[in-house]
Amino acid sequence: MRLSLTLTGYLGRRFLASIAGVMIILLGLMVLFEMVELLRRASGRESANFGILLEMALLKTPLLAQKIIPFAALFAGMYSFARLTRANELVVARAAGVSVWQFLMPALATALILGGLMVTVFNPLSSAMVYRYEQMEAKHLRGRPSLLAVSNSGIWLRQADENGQSVIHAQGVSQQGLEFQGVIIFLFEDADRFVSRIDARTATLHDGYWELADAVLTEPRGSPEFRATYRLETSLTYGQIQDSFASPETMSFWALPKFIDMMQKTGFSAVRHRLHWHAMLSVPLLLFSMVLIAATFALRLTRYGSTALLTAGGILAGFVLYFLSDIIFALGLAGAIPAILAAWTPAGVATLLGLGMLFHLEDG
Repeated sequence: MRLSLTLTGYLGRRFLASIAGVMIILLGLMVLFEMVELLRRASGRESANFGILLEMALLKTPLLAQKIIPFAALFAGMYSFARLTRANELVVARAAGVSVWQFLMPALATALILGGLMVTVFNPLSSAMVYRYEQMEAKHLRGRPSLLAVSNSGIWLRQADENGQSVIHAQGVSQQGLEFQGVIIFLFEDADRFVSRIDARTATLHDGYWELADAVLTEPRGSPEFRATYRLETSLTYGQIQDSFASPETMSFWALPKFIDMMQKTGFSAVRHRLHWHAMLSVPLLLFSMVLIAATFALRLTRYGSTALLTAGGILAGFVLYFLSDIIFALGLAGAIPAILAAWTPAGVATLLGLGMLFHLEDG
């Protein structure tokens, strides 16, 4: 039997209403927990008042929404399918010849469309708000701004201490980010008084100093001076440099490929950003799989009144997915498995699992 447009729209609206309700509940709880965490971190910091912390929590809300939407799709699917089954609406539909795959189609299509909108439309808005959040976090909670900027012209790095500050430009990086190539260093005293310029073939970061090779020191009123090796003190560490990169969450889905290519050209690892980009690409498939898994619980167990088992099964499925995703992403970040495989494995495995369980439980 062909599924009518009226029934298709009705099932799609029920699922969409359920996922909206679950998102509001989960997002409210997440924002509350985030606000409590911000209040804890802001303890003793006078600049971080309640208004600023509330603004930060609201700015992070879109990012939280992106993280919880797979679980919202799972719980919403279980809730909507369970209600339809208990009201005998799906029983009547099955008796009329509608297969399980047909009345799942509206929810599956809604999940795919919603996932696509989350990636292509919602993510750019979220990334802009998260970028603002991280700026406020650096200013009010961490007490230091970003140290590093990557552009088409190379790498720009800023370091400061009690004696002044310096701005470092490099064409590229090698040796796991410890050796900078084609280096120009501008030295300043106080905030803006130019002192000297250093041009070097390479600058290698050691514990407490830069070691410059083939360095030329130039002062405003002096002649250039060549040094085969030259040491410049620094308080920077490799970890601080890595942490200063723009986090992938602050970058739009559309801007990430260009940034990844730029990082690779300058010599830095782009694994974290590439993993994040492919993880976003997999969101529609992940929501699709959540609907399939929800159906395996709701359409079978509620017929026998196993509400407690349904709830426990859904919570367990969500926990297992979250735990395995974290493990797989960690392996991807460590380079143990390719980033593409790490990003797509949770969605792919969940989809195969949902399809397999439905084929096993339902006669279709």
